[in-house]
Amino acid sequence: MKPPFSQSKENIHTVAFYNLENLFDTEDDSRTIDDDFTPEGRKKWDEEKYLKKIYKLGDAIANIGYDKNGKSPAIVGLAEVENEKVVEDLIDSKKLQDKGFDLVHHDSPDERGIDVALIYQKEFFEVINTDAIPLLLYNEEGERDYTRDILHVEGLLNGELVHIFVNHWPSRRKGAEITSEKRVKAAETLKRTLNEVKEREENPSFIIMGDFNDDPHSESIKNHLLTSDLYNPMEKLLSPLRGSLNYNSQWNLFDQIIFSHSFFQFEKGTHQFAHADVFDEHFLAEWKGRNKDNPFRTYAGRKYLGGYSDHFPVYIQLKLL
Repeated sequence: MKPPFSQSKENIHTVAFYNLENLFDTEDDSRTIDDDFTPEGRKKWDEEKYLKKIYKLGDAIANIGYDKNGKSPAIVGLAEVENEKVVEDLIDSKKLQDKGFDLVHHDSPDERGIDVALIYQKEFFEVINTDAIPLLLYNEEGERDYTRDILHVEGLLNGELVHIFVNHWPSRRKGAEITSEKRVKAAETLKRTLNEVKEREENPSFIIMGDFNDDPHSESIKNHLLTSDLYNPMEKLLSPLRGSLNYNSQWNLFDQIIFSHSFFQFEKGTHQFAHADVFDEHFLAEWKGRNKDNPFRTYAGRKYLGGYSDHFPVYIQLKLL
């Protein structure tokens, strides 16, 4: 007896998130702190290195989830992109150019000039509306601490209305505890927007993705973002042996995709959660040395390594019923 809805690979769609580790162009932007990523800068960032990184990232993105459904992701959230131009170069790269990708990007006020963005295959996703949600943080002197906005994209995934939020929360650079309050503020800001959507729509479908700079069990995620109608599949993926980034020989899973319980419903024309994973394939990892199996990054300090990113992508797969 056949199942009520088709279980074929064609009905499986991948939604991914990838922190691209400083995808800067080679030009100096006088409005931001991007001097390191110029030919004369500290990292000697030139056109050859830029194009090599664009190619590698395109190759990585094209392969996320491919072994499970035979196609590249329908939707990919991105972090650490400098501007719209670098995202355009990415979707025009060799491994992505024939897949019909388009993009959503808003300039953020981040001091370094890094933003978040969304790329999507037009065959599967149609954008209805986009918005940049500012994260208002202030220091002890009352001065604004400029950081990345949260990108909100409302659209139709194979005809189903979904709200996607792409995040890159404040870093731990000055210490996890000292900066924790900033990420709690980010969670509260996002949660307010979710509640506003809930007031307008009955049972909305949310996909919340990003580099949260916190793990699934951190206070910001567990206590200030998650509610009874949200599910975080990444909680089960983090282990001492696996994550999306490695710092001081310890794995973290800062990169996460959280979604609403509507993706557990069984209704024709909607999507049902099927699978979640870290895309930590061998070609994306260091293959020898003390950093073996860690993400193969572009730089280690000033040293150019020529890799992909210091993060692995993460993804979920949804089955269209």
